[in-house]
Amino acid sequence: MSAAGKPLQKERWAAVVDSVGSHTLANACAQTRYGGAVAACGLAQGMDLPLTVAPFILRGIRLLGIDSVMCPVPRRTAAWQHLAKEVDRARLEAITHEISLGEAIEAGQRILAGNVRGRLVVDVNR
Repeated sequence: MSAAGKPLQKERWAAVVDSVGSHTLANACAQTRYGGAVAACGLAQGMDLPLTVAPFILRGIRLLGIDSVMCPVPRRTAAWQHLAKEVDRARLEAITHEISLGEAIEAGQRILAGNVRGRLVVDVNR
């Protein structure tokens, strides 16, 4: 959901990785289950964070920032190795959709509107 929502919404997620920021990140926090975690790794929708402290003090959620700029190479390498070992590739493949570079702008609009679930991979050669 790319528009502002209520401070606490129906609990939907145990954990979230948000690459959009702004209202989408605020809504992800508002929809995270008790004790859940939200990782923020992007700001495509904006750098603002229009939310209240309600999800943090009433549900005990955690907001974690992902440093994709200054993170040292050894730490990145360890993270990728961990993911390669732990992620079920068949499940990842099931939620992955490949698009062409020409489809990227429309896909971005769908992401901002909250209409994309799963993973989009842009094939620049298609």
